[in-house]
Amino acid sequence: MGTTPEFSRRDLIKRAAAAGLFAVPAMSALSACASGGGSDDNHVDKGKKSAKNPLAVNETAPLDVVIFNGGFGDQYAKDAEAEYKAAFPKAQVKHSATQDIQTELQPRFNGGAPPDLIDNSGAKQMDMGTLVGKQQLTDLNSLLDAPSFDDPAKKVRDTLRPGVVEMGKFEGGETWILYYAYTVYGVWYSRTNLQKLDAQYPETWDDMLKVCEAAKKKGIAGWTYAGKYPYYLPFSLYPFIAKIGGVEVLNRIDNLEPNAWKDPAVKAAFDAYYELYRKGYILQGTPGLTHIESQTAWNEGKALFIPNGSWVENESKKTTPKDFQMAVGAPSSLDKNDKMPFGTLWAAGGEPFIVPKNAKNPQGGMELLRVMLGKKSSQNFVQKVSSLTSFNGGTEGITLPPGLASSQEALAKAGKNVVNPRIQDWYVALQKEKIGVGALGEMMAGRLTPDEAITKIQRYADETAKDDSVKKYKHK
Repeated sequence: MGTTPEFSRRDLIKRAAAAGLFAVPAMSALSACASGGGSDDNHVDKGKKSAKNPLAVNETAPLDVVIFNGGFGDQYAKDAEAEYKAAFPKAQVKHSATQDIQTELQPRFNGGAPPDLIDNSGAKQMDMGTLVGKQQLTDLNSLLDAPSFDDPAKKVRDTLRPGVVEMGKFEGGETWILYYAYTVYGVWYSRTNLQKLDAQYPETWDDMLKVCEAAKKKGIAGWTYAGKYPYYLPFSLYPFIAKIGGVEVLNRIDNLEPNAWKDPAVKAAFDAYYELYRKGYILQGTPGLTHIESQTAWNEGKALFIPNGSWVENESKKTTPKDFQMAVGAPSSLDKNDKMPFGTLWAAGGEPFIVPKNAKNPQGGMELLRVMLGKKSSQNFVQKVSSLTSFNGGTEGITLPPGLASSQEALAKAGKNVVNPRIQDWYVALQKEKIGVGALGEMMAGRLTPDEAITKIQRYADETAKDDSVKKYKHK
């Protein structure tokens, strides 16, 4: 598909967009989490503060930890807990791992007896905005201002990657969340499978369509995605929108501003993705696939591209061929009018760790995080799960697997052109069930046109903006 002097790619896509099909069925919303704020009455007594114990951890108090058992597993946390246990041998550490974070922990929050440290991640995570709004979390600034695990001359906050601390803030000076992993989002692919088509990663949307067409002729789909969890689509779609229209478009969306979703950059991006469906470049049956099933199909060479985060290398390692050469690409350029350069990327903290306000041993929860943010634990995480941590370093002397090495290369290429949409942690229910399942999933399955999807999403955003029970946050 070539370019013509008369029309930009936006014009071509608009002319090619198909008419609407069917309406989407109604669905349940994610339930809100947490009742009102609690007290400090059930906290264990603090220990004696010292150089080795800067957070004044009670050396004999039990520690209760719950880890999301997803793409990263939970062994890295167990290893860090062993370090904690070595420092406080009289402390009993209770470790639990689950994929049903909200289901299992909601009753404990409501009963005033939450764990001391939680990896609040996954499809069934608790709503961050609700937890903050209901005053259910401990301010982590005391952890961030404590001496770092390896160098007492440095505060923990001074050892973290840029933007990580800011991500944990919602308003005011408190830091409610510590994002432990550092995730690179984008369009993931196999260098080996592209080479079989004599192709390279497409830096323009025209080239993306050409590669997909070449694959289609060989019986290979261009794209697949987590059809049952279509909120994976924004991992490449949101930075695509920012690339087209500038980061301010995403900021207006995050801020729930009126008509933010009706920005021309959103329309252009939606039209481009819908073209993948319209031209038959999506793997057949994708709307019914889980994230694991779509990743397996991708590993098997049934599709070239998949929107995902850098946890995919570890999560899909059992089905990834040895010669796969996994890599991540930034969104392709739509046309010469894009506001940001090729290489613009979404990268941000992932795996949100929280210490509940009503935790019995909040100092212990924060101390375990301090251990995890040391070089030893960070390197262990990198080696075990093929992902970076928020610790700014930890890769020295380590041979990185292909996907993680590619992530490092993509970050270097992006430079300052890194975006970080906040809607996914400010408004979890809106992002996942409404925008993702209710609109994007329906559009990519051909049941909504881009215009219909945009109208629907804008309505969802407006409803959230007007809902007084939802705490609101804004970029400053």
